[in-house]
Amino acid sequence: MTIKNLDGFFAPGSLALIGPSRHGGKVLEHLSRTLLASGWKQSLYLVGLPDLGPGLAGKHVDLENLPTAPDLAICLSAAETTPELIAELARRGTKAVVLLSPGYETWPEELVQACRDAARNTRLRMIGPGSLGLAVPALGLDCLLSAKSPTPGDIAFIARSGAVLNATLSWASAHKTGFSAVVSLGERMDADIGDLVDYFAQDYRTRAILLHAEAISSPRKFLSAARAAARSKPVIMIRSGRSHDTSGSGLTHAGRLADPDLVYDAAFRRAGIMRVSDLDEMFEAVETLARVRVPQFDALTILSNGRSLASLAADRLSDLGGKLAELSEDTLNALGAYRRTSQKTGSSSDPIILREELDPANLKAAISTVLSDKATDGVLVLQAPSAFTDLADIGRAIAEVAKENRRRTGRRKAIVAGLIGDDGSARGHLDEAGVPCYASPAEVVRSIMHLAHDAQSRDFLMAAPASVPQDFIPDADTARAIVDDAMKENRTWLFPQEVSKILEAYQLPVMPTRLCKTPEEAADHAAEFFKKANHCVVKLISQDLPFKSRIDGVRLGLETPESVERAARELIRQTSQLFPDARIAGVSVHPMLEDRHGIELFVGLADTPTFGPVLVFGHGGTSVEDSRDISIELPPLDLNLAHAMINRTRIAKLIDGTSTRPALDREALALALMKVSQIAIDIPEILELDINPLVALEDGLVALDARMTLGEPARHPGRDGKSRLAIAPYPEEWEDTLSLKDGRKVFVRPVRPEDEDLFKSFFETVSAEDLRLRFFAPVRDFSHRFLARLTQLDYSRAMAFAAIDPETGDLLGVVRLHADPDHKSGEYAIMVRSNLKGVGLGWALMKLVIRYAHADGIETIQGEVLKENTSMLSMCQALGFHVETSPDDPGVAHVSLQVTDLDLTDDVG
Repeated sequence: MTIKNLDGFFAPGSLALIGPSRHGGKVLEHLSRTLLASGWKQSLYLVGLPDLGPGLAGKHVDLENLPTAPDLAICLSAAETTPELIAELARRGTKAVVLLSPGYETWPEELVQACRDAARNTRLRMIGPGSLGLAVPALGLDCLLSAKSPTPGDIAFIARSGAVLNATLSWASAHKTGFSAVVSLGERMDADIGDLVDYFAQDYRTRAILLHAEAISSPRKFLSAARAAARSKPVIMIRSGRSHDTSGSGLTHAGRLADPDLVYDAAFRRAGIMRVSDLDEMFEAVETLARVRVPQFDALTILSNGRSLASLAADRLSDLGGKLAELSEDTLNALGAYRRTSQKTGSSSDPIILREELDPANLKAAISTVLSDKATDGVLVLQAPSAFTDLADIGRAIAEVAKENRRRTGRRKAIVAGLIGDDGSARGHLDEAGVPCYASPAEVVRSIMHLAHDAQSRDFLMAAPASVPQDFIPDADTARAIVDDAMKENRTWLFPQEVSKILEAYQLPVMPTRLCKTPEEAADHAAEFFKKANHCVVKLISQDLPFKSRIDGVRLGLETPESVERAARELIRQTSQLFPDARIAGVSVHPMLEDRHGIELFVGLADTPTFGPVLVFGHGGTSVEDSRDISIELPPLDLNLAHAMINRTRIAKLIDGTSTRPALDREALALALMKVSQIAIDIPEILELDINPLVALEDGLVALDARMTLGEPARHPGRDGKSRLAIAPYPEEWEDTLSLKDGRKVFVRPVRPEDEDLFKSFFETVSAEDLRLRFFAPVRDFSHRFLARLTQLDYSRAMAFAAIDPETGDLLGVVRLHADPDHKSGEYAIMVRSNLKGVGLGWALMKLVIRYAHADGIETIQGEVLKENTSMLSMCQALGFHVETSPDDPGVAHVSLQVTDLDLTDDVG
């Protein structure tokens, strides 16, 4: 849906508790106690309820006599009256309703739909049924039926499970961790996890978002919201319910390998979400990331007053894939005064072992020295009590360095403490300074790895993929025609030659194949193959028996047409006897690949009920399902994502070569994964696909066998209802050619991730003054992180068009539009090369983005323009924008255009 009216839950100006209560007295007693304790000071109305006791001032009224509509209503009344109640509250202007548990879990779907219908016209928002309520501690609002009440803080916590919610709040109470908001979702009648992530991504009180769920109801919305949120604040997810997951069709290896929980893993990774596996890990991640978040975390330094403690931490760090920083010689020399005299030799990445008698002032100096080294991204201070040190003083010293680190003018670095045996005396100083503190080397290292994974997730979001080769232009029309013909025949699978033609249409090398209905036909085709090949292969073809190796359905190493004929006849006879009900289409004949260095790999597509199509890659061959050496990714895929997908498998080490094996063609493999991703985008009727084996060679690769299953795709996650992909693909339909005033033609297309170098070159052609007018400040640093934010687009909520010189390929100008989560308004920005002003490029780009907004359902385009930027303001006025002074800055004009008021049958403006 949208974030519209969600402020009714989290920023209400008035509250109503509405009965008569179907709950026992304990529920009302609990609500009155928590509201009183939390300090609710705004208007409170009690409808159909008894007095809630002294100290909780509320006005007892009937529903029809409410003086004003409450922003938030807590519904306690009988289930059957709820639709009428919601209709009345919606009519009066209430923004939000919480339907408390217990008892709502068994609502029939007709009752749930009646509530939705009653709320639809006014967009009244609902949480529940089956919710434990919500709390916003900073506002003194606590309507939670929980064992512990949350205290004010900066973590937004959204939970599906009441037990997980209660466990988390109990842990938070013990660890003095506070919340910006706590929400129990219940059955998700209306507001879902994607809506709430969108809301808290923009909430200034929220620094981290913590999620618990079993399933995702609106995948594309959720992934889009999480991706936007994860760029600015950590999003941590714990998912339960793996034991209830059901796998795919079983007709292909891909369908059987696409374990739903692995698919969730891939989706969360793609959105920049940090997934944790259990409550302990969740609490550690919250403890760390709610206090510390750094832009980069590749290597750290361990400072310890105990060699064995440091070794335990270093060993655990290595086990978890972390690494120690290689400190410079200058840093090591500067640390000499603080290190033990016995630590004179060793690697520059060894932990720093401090003198036992080191006082807090010198500890501060040692930490600061390490933080100044460019090689380290953070420091782990690991201290045990001794006769010479007091942990409270140590904690105070670490806290002081942390505060200074926060004020650093350069890149901020991480500080995490491990104080072994602390009785709590050091904890207060560290809590105040925002330093995570743990009681063992293992715990503190796990927390460090949360920082590393978080930084890696954000880098992954903004990775710059290599360019796709220009010669990759798939013949999608040929592939589409093959599938359409098969669908007209009501077939659910394709013949081998059809599969080969589709793979060839996407430039995927395929071993030549022939489908033969008789043994004699097999011999004839084999004769052609033997002109170039030494051996042939024969395979039994039956849509009812898709896994040939399991039925002894393959014959290898055949040397003559006669042996091919005998093998074909034997395969058909044997299969008919063993599987009398199986439909046998014949056999396929292929030349046999003979390459001793090739590795058998697997590439597949599977259709999943939640996230639509997913790609599966791994070690192939007959044991693909036994080895389970696979990785999973969601399309669309680029080459950067493809390489990461390869790296997550064990077989990647062999692909990259060993002392006894040559390296294989990794680039061709990554491109093949991207091509299979494109098949999923272009032809959604191909529900499942196996390429097994796909043999990787030193120079290229070749598919030896493949199968495809067909069907009408479920309309999955997209807001537009047109795509089954959970992540919006590149919108090729918006590629166009524009004509300028001087007759020049420019090619325009949506911006792609690989445009980073184009943008960098473009900014070098723009004057410093034009950059200041665009960004409202001087801009000099065009870093990867800066450029990635301009080129890594989520097409579900943002669009940018690049105007490109068709002769040189240079970027001439760009216009972008970023929609709000409600998808009702969008903020625009535009820039053209400084030497192209006056030729009409800016005008043409603005008309294009207005046309896009209209087609996408965006109602209003708005922007901020410096008043001194008179040429931009003149263009806005000519295009019909309303111009007014910004209420926040008299030097800035706010411009807006009502797109819905335009008739786009003629030129805009």
